[in-house]
Amino acid sequence: PVLDTEDAWLSVEGPVSIVELALEQKRIHYPLVEHQFVLCTVLYAVMRLSLKGVKPLSLFDSKGKNAFFKDLTSIQLLPSGDMDPNVLSIRQQFLLKVVSAAVQTLCSSQKDKEVSEEEYFPFEKGKNWPTLAADLAQYLQISEDLVRRHYVCELYSYGMDHLGEE
Repeated sequence: PVLDTEDAWLSVEGPVSIVELALEQKRIHYPLVEHQFVLCTVLYAVMRLSLKGVKPLSLFDSKGKNAFFKDLTSIQLLPSGDMDPNVLSIRQQFLLKVVSAAVQTLCSSQKDKEVSEEEYFPFEKGKNWPTLAADLAQYLQISEDLVRRHYVCELYSYGMDHLGEE
């Protein structure tokens, strides 16, 4: 972009303006940022829901693992549409674990203390873990319907029929 400046500002000395610094920065490779976001979301879900036995890097193939350690401005080869069936199976199991743990946590907190989801997760108002898992399924190339069906089954199995019907 062209930045027009007044003549009075041309003779000013001092540090470079933040606009000029921003324009000099390299552009980031957005798919690589999305890839990092998926890893961060997976790690947060593992931590927040106390999921045991999950190896987050096993959810990615070799190209995906290598991309984590590259500069965000570099253009990297990211996983293509063809995925190893074993990796897809591990991803599917992970997403189903997230949904099961979220429903179990919500149901146990409501039965024990009669508190809402917002009170149990005070820093996560509006965060719906099963919906997040369904959104994450899109990035991990897993069917969203499969995750949503599992969510409904979990709600029914914990006696939350009114939520399962919705």
